[in-house]
Amino acid sequence: MATIVGTVLALSLGDALIKSLGGGGGMGLWQLFAVRSALAVPVLLIAALVVFGARRLVPRSMAWIMIRSALLACMWIAYYVSLPLLPLAVAAAAYYTLPLFIVAFAAVFGGEAVGRMQWVGVVLGFLGILLVLRPGGEAFQWAALLPIFSAVLYAAAMILTRTKCLHEHPATLALGLNATFIVLGIAGLLVGSLFHVDASGFLTTSWTAMSSVEWRNVAILAALILVASVGTAVAYQAAPASTVGTFDFAYVGFALIWGALFFDERPDTFALIGIALIVLAGLLAVRRPKTPMN
Repeated sequence: MATIVGTVLALSLGDALIKSLGGGGGMGLWQLFAVRSALAVPVLLIAALVVFGARRLVPRSMAWIMIRSALLACMWIAYYVSLPLLPLAVAAAAYYTLPLFIVAFAAVFGGEAVGRMQWVGVVLGFLGILLVLRPGGEAFQWAALLPIFSAVLYAAAMILTRTKCLHEHPATLALGLNATFIVLGIAGLLVGSLFHVDASGFLTTSWTAMSSVEWRNVAILAALILVASVGTAVAYQAAPASTVGTFDFAYVGFALIWGALFFDERPDTFALIGIALIVLAGLLAVRRPKTPMN
């Protein structure tokens, strides 16, 4: 439990920093992926080899590691693209519908029972999302659907971690994820360079010259992604997804704090009520139903 709380602390702080870097002519997502993980991988690889040895890092199933890494990479693309467009707390609230998807996927693919209170959680989560997003109103933003899509991908990846990658070493999973980031980042930059295909804002495929401050920020992000990628694998391998998901909600609280401190973001009353409902819904959704006594 301590592992997942520390992990979401690192994730939320890194996401706040990425929000400050993204869009508005800043560094593009593909460059960020490539540089951040290029800094992280050598540190992670050397540390893993020294501490665990090469034999323990050998993958048991490269295919499942690649699928898991691809799901997580796509998840972060969707979430990161939303960050320059949304208040951090709103993006976090939309993203943390993920326990509802974890429950659904665990029931369908993991054979777990879904109880009455978990279905109550699903309904409350839906109401909370309506309050946060307010579809049809002036406050609604289509970008808020991106964190919900990322929640679906994350839930699928965590169920995969628990079912297909349970016996993989956490460092191996972290190396696979960061290698995927490097490949995606380089691919995005090459597309822009070779085919002159570019996008605006955070999806730009152009290389941006980096100052010493930006190199420092990316180095901090590399350290944070090391903590997050290893910590997530450790937590979801050590305990059922439904249990870990309860403590995963600390991210929402951290996002509210970082949003207020760094961006002077103050969600309105309806959004705060919606965020509270989503957190309550997630806590209900990840509760295990009681089994009847024989």
